[in-house]
Amino acid sequence: MQTSRSAREGLKALHGTPFEASEQSIPVTPAIRVVGVSKRYQLGQTDAADGSLRERLVDLAKAPVRRMRHLSGGAGAAESFWALDDVAFDVQPGEVAGVIGRNGAGKSTLLKILSRITDPTRGRIELRGRVASLLEVGTGFHPDLTGRENVFLNGAILGMGRAEIRRKFDAIVDFAEVAKFIETPVKHYSSGMYLRLAFAVAAHLDGEILLVDEVLAVGDAAFQRKCLDKMQEVSRGGRAVLFISHNMAAVAALCSRAIVLEGGRVMADAPVADAVRSYLEHHLAEAAAGWQLGGIRRAGDDLGDRVSLRHVAAVMARRDGFLFGEALHFRVCVHARARLDHVRCAIGLDNIYGGRVVTFTSDPEEVSVLPGLCYEFDVSVPPFGLLPGKYLLSASLLSGEQYHDYLVHFGAIRVLPIDVGGEPRDEARIDQGPIAVRSIWLASEREGMPA
Repeated sequence: MQTSRSAREGLKALHGTPFEASEQSIPVTPAIRVVGVSKRYQLGQTDAADGSLRERLVDLAKAPVRRMRHLSGGAGAAESFWALDDVAFDVQPGEVAGVIGRNGAGKSTLLKILSRITDPTRGRIELRGRVASLLEVGTGFHPDLTGRENVFLNGAILGMGRAEIRRKFDAIVDFAEVAKFIETPVKHYSSGMYLRLAFAVAAHLDGEILLVDEVLAVGDAAFQRKCLDKMQEVSRGGRAVLFISHNMAAVAALCSRAIVLEGGRVMADAPVADAVRSYLEHHLAEAAAGWQLGGIRRAGDDLGDRVSLRHVAAVMARRDGFLFGEALHFRVCVHARARLDHVRCAIGLDNIYGGRVVTFTSDPEEVSVLPGLCYEFDVSVPPFGLLPGKYLLSASLLSGEQYHDYLVHFGAIRVLPIDVGGEPRDEARIDQGPIAVRSIWLASEREGMPA
């Protein structure tokens, strides 16, 4: 059936041509808009907006002394520290954006502002829709309440109604895999159980925005994969996701774009492959033989309070790295500020994309530490085929499932190529993995067609 010219003109006037429709389409309003956000802290002072009532009272009591020191120009005069400096970006509905950078770059401060835990010193944020945030393990949980009670408490904090929580309760518990312990007070949970339950509650909120910090680093590999799948699922449902991670492989797999922070400023905001390449080229530690860790800012407020990593050394026969096929040797110096039993150490090696290659733990070697004393852990690792290349170092101290200190990518080592049987051993390729394993193959001719 043909359409008359007048009818065609009428349809064109009503709907427009395809080109006109695209030109007249309504722009999508960002789910997250950050406009010129800066955050200043006074070193040596408690931010009144962030602290507890006790901390505010202590800060108030110290104020006269602090003012006297400031007026006299003494050492106690406060110094300003800009955790964020003129940060600006948008995140659209259905977009998964990564935020990457070194420890202390401002990533966690940014998420605290977006979660309205603290206010910016300058600038503004615009959030369109309900926000579900997971900033650290057990945020919003009460240790004396059971898992069931904390699901309802944490859900209410996130803005879920009681009927909504009840409707989603079984799905939350199934995702967290804590059904056997749901009536147990969460103070008896391991950090992994805390993490699973906290993430499950946040991920099942019917909101428009999901904020996830590096907390996933303490989960096991299977749960990390489960969380990444869940974040992809919620983004496909139209929710905006902002994902902080040191794991470049996870960022590259999950995000379409990444924002690189350095010293509180945005150094790059680009498609994820370009942003990761920029970070790897300019912001990773150079290979070295020793690292002083006492002055490095921790990601968590309580990390390093009771026992801390002070120094890590790579004990090498040569200064430029380990040779391929050589045993690895590390020495870790630890300082205690409290009495703790069953303290053990772990060292992790990641490839340059942040993907974990191997973890060495001191199990079953443990120490009981006393305040004011230092302790050393030594680990020698027999050759295991680690291919030449650059590897990032992380280290942690823990007892049971509780992390007392945790530093990610504080340094790097190199494994150097050598000739093996007259052939040079090349650097690791991302598509073949970092480990060279000797294998024996046998090929033979077989008569007839395969079954």
